[in-house]
Amino acid sequence: MMNHTYEQLLEKNKKYLWNPFTQMKEYLQDEPVIIARGKGVKLIDVKGNEYYDGNASVWLNPLGHNRPELNQAIVEQLNQIAHSTLLGAANIPAILLAERLVQITPGRLQKVFYSDSGAEAVEIGLKMAFLYWKHRGRPEKQLFLSMKNGYHGDTLGAVSVGGIDLFHQAFDRLLFPTEKVSYPYPYRFEGTVEECVEACLSELQQKLEEKADHIAGLIVEPMVQGAGGMIMMPSGFLSEVEKLCRQYDVLLLVDEVATGFGRTGKMFASEHEGIEPDIMMVGKKLTGGYLPVAATLTSDEIYDAFYGDFQEAKTFYHGHSYTGNQLGCAVALANLDLYEKENVISHVQEMSKVVERAFRRFDELAHVGEVRQLGLMIGIELVKEKQSKEPYPWEEAMGVKVCRKARDLGMLTRPLGDVVTFMPPLVSTESELKEMVDILYRAIAEVTEG
Repeated sequence: MMNHTYEQLLEKNKKYLWNPFTQMKEYLQDEPVIIARGKGVKLIDVKGNEYYDGNASVWLNPLGHNRPELNQAIVEQLNQIAHSTLLGAANIPAILLAERLVQITPGRLQKVFYSDSGAEAVEIGLKMAFLYWKHRGRPEKQLFLSMKNGYHGDTLGAVSVGGIDLFHQAFDRLLFPTEKVSYPYPYRFEGTVEECVEACLSELQQKLEEKADHIAGLIVEPMVQGAGGMIMMPSGFLSEVEKLCRQYDVLLLVDEVATGFGRTGKMFASEHEGIEPDIMMVGKKLTGGYLPVAATLTSDEIYDAFYGDFQEAKTFYHGHSYTGNQLGCAVALANLDLYEKENVISHVQEMSKVVERAFRRFDELAHVGEVRQLGLMIGIELVKEKQSKEPYPWEEAMGVKVCRKARDLGMLTRPLGDVVTFMPPLVSTESELKEMVDILYRAIAEVTEG
């Protein structure tokens, strides 16, 4: 590419580019970072400044940037073919990756349907669940049940089952109606963890008792509600959710887009409680952070409901132009090879202990309400008053200010309201993790107590 100065690129950003989840007025006034390249767990901007990638480039880079093995996988595939359609045909990497995904996911999941992003994978899962009951002669089961404060992506179906008002309320007239129940959030519950779990399960059971005959499926983020604030699901809750879905004949859809591929210390968060979902959505980290490939996995039972003669009109009429793209599937296969070769899951389990110890001193900070962690998925909830758990006024944007300070100190990450996220690449070393946690400590201390 042609050489451009920072000032030239900033002007072009201002003139032509609309960044996602970004208030452009503030962004353009605040010397935005423009990334030029990456190496390992670091990002380098066009000025030559280096930053730790503290949120794995929005949660999707597990093995670091510019990995020679992943680069080579793309080059080798590129020398064969870059893309051909999966509509009415197939290709080698897509078939082999589907086999691999079935082998490493819960046993009930036997078929793979590709897409380009986690939100699209969710849309596909919702459509599958909706049509499954129709094909089984129960068209009245067309309602979806989801969790308050949940996030499943930004396409309209995904937003419909989402529950974050700040993101979703503006689109209310475009969304289909859903039912919502509470996700356990012990820190913000008046009572014990056990009472919180009991209350949420009771609420879910009551909803199923009332409406199960009309509910096609329940969609849930397993073990961690990500964009909702890194809220950790108490032990035992997920397995009880599965039991209730089986009891009331409701499909269980599990959104592993954020939690999958080792982030929580298991290959998939569902493994923490051994559940067997009917439909699972995966995306982030699948290709090592290289190319947009996502997948919706489902059971043979659901697949068979669509299997029939052309005249039966059971074909699943859904697809995307780049579905099953060869370059993406090839690099995903190489990525999964590296997971095995480098024992990534074991490394995450070891490093999560290191991080847990490193975060203990955050208890002494007057405005840290709670540090929540599962594996290398961490959220630090900032509060105005520690004892009462009083939040900061939304307008103060305290999470934004802390992340801006972290940037000055050499790390990039993003907040979820006043929850500062820490989602480092999974291969980060002990020394790298300690440096990143130290940056977070200094940023929080300087901003909240300065």
